[in-house]
Amino acid sequence: MSSEFIISLAGQAVFTVLKVSAPMLLIGLAVGLMVSIFQATTQIQEQTLAFVPKIIAVLVALLLFGPWILSTLVDFTYGILNNLSSFIG
Repeated sequence: MSSEFIISLAGQAVFTVLKVSAPMLLIGLAVGLMVSIFQATTQIQEQTLAFVPKIIAVLVALLLFGPWILSTLVDFTYGILNNLSSFIG
């Protein structure tokens, strides 16, 4: 294994993690922004109001994007194992 291969693999891993986590992060960000605007307009400063909707939104996003996340991670793992078998064999 060359250093270029390892660096490339690390770059692909970071990109895959960013791609897989992006839907949940963006939905959590949007819900957090909406809750913050709601809190600012109504002057309700309840701490649990900020966390509960974000947690629920991230869980719903995980349920919606779960199959895509799983297939992305399986494809990445399959690519790693195929490249690894070429170096071993």
